[in-house]
Amino acid sequence: MGKLFGTDGVRGMANLGNMTAEQALEIGRAVAYVCKEYHREKGTRPRIVISKDTRLSGYMLETALTAGVCSVGVDAILLGPLPTPGLAFITQDMRADAGIMITASHNPYHDNGIKIFSRTGNKLPDAEEAEMEELINSHKLRGVRSTEDDIGKARRIEDAIGRYIVFCKNTFPDDMTLDGMKIVLDCANGAAYKVAPIIFSELGADVSSIHVSPNGTNINDNCGSQYTDDLKAKVIETGAAVGLAFDGDADRLIVVDEKGNELSGDQIIAICAKQYKKRGLLKNNEVVATVMSNFGFFAAMKEMGIEAAVTDVGDRYVLERMLADDAVLGGEASGHVIFHNHHTTGDGIIAALQLLSIMRETGKPLSELGKIMKIFPQKLINIDVKEKPPVEEIAGLSETTQQAEAELADKGRVLIRYSGTQNMCRVMVEGPTEETTNRIAETLAAVVQKSIGLSE
Repeated sequence: MGKLFGTDGVRGMANLGNMTAEQALEIGRAVAYVCKEYHREKGTRPRIVISKDTRLSGYMLETALTAGVCSVGVDAILLGPLPTPGLAFITQDMRADAGIMITASHNPYHDNGIKIFSRTGNKLPDAEEAEMEELINSHKLRGVRSTEDDIGKARRIEDAIGRYIVFCKNTFPDDMTLDGMKIVLDCANGAAYKVAPIIFSELGADVSSIHVSPNGTNINDNCGSQYTDDLKAKVIETGAAVGLAFDGDADRLIVVDEKGNELSGDQIIAICAKQYKKRGLLKNNEVVATVMSNFGFFAAMKEMGIEAAVTDVGDRYVLERMLADDAVLGGEASGHVIFHNHHTTGDGIIAALQLLSIMRETGKPLSELGKIMKIFPQKLINIDVKEKPPVEEIAGLSETTQQAEAELADKGRVLIRYSGTQNMCRVMVEGPTEETTNRIAETLAAVVQKSIGLSE
């Protein structure tokens, strides 16, 4: 079997490959086995919390995971549909031994995935995922079966949503409300469809909600953080101050200003970094971003005198760097934003609340706050490749890259990297103009295509 865990858990088309009921059962057994080993000396019984988004296949995978967990002698606590960061919070709040989230995030409904959180509410490090993968692939657990009264029990709790709502609201300043602010929410027919409207309404906002009627197959369907046209139109129609778009599991946020313009995760982080520094909350004067953050973001941080650390793509790598550097703010251009002074993982609702508090505090419209950084033109070209040699060994690429970087100087950058999950090379260029950016990107892509690209 190939590699099971990718950059964000296990993911694939539901009921095929790694996303079958059989595989989910094995994953549940592996997580439970590791948790039970931790309790063996204590003689206590471990518990694992399980939640999901609104995909049709979530019922199947939830049942299979629960069976796997209980078969090893571990209890399962089922939360029902809840955002991924809500699952992370409940896992920590209940002192559970692990949390398992069933979601494929922003992917279409026919995909699904499994994310695993530790007892501290953090995503598992690579080493622990590798241990579980070895347990599954080696079939070591096939003979591990609890019997008699050692078999695990499963139960549902009904107040998970309420606990998470209170947790989110407590991240908003006590001396502030959203009274009178018109907000449009796009919940992507996903995991935030219940909790998000309640949270913002209870803080006083005049809320209009769209895409809050999940049917199992409409999650992320031309809605949410990946598709903001409906949100833009609704913001203009209602005269709202802001539109907030979440993805299917609500760990991602993209916003729309009062003029209907979309702001990226980079802009959200930049706005919050400036205000955090002013409030004295920006620990070690640092934010953490990824290699895919816009060149304009790094220019803005430099202008504000804020250090910007850079990691590989993936919010787990952002968090690892934040923990190492004791930073409180970091994230990705895609809308994963981590406020570590409030939560252990990226949370779209909490990110929205922090942004809205800044709008209230400054009295400025979002369109003005968004001017904090200039977004440089970006061109991303994906090339299907037959192999993945070290980038520096691709014939002619080093010389062409050096020429491109010399032309761009301090007005842009080149990034060439392989996809972590596909046989694909990504060529990304940012530059001062669309023409320059596109030309350089196409030149570099042609070199990659000629050397290692799949023939068309």
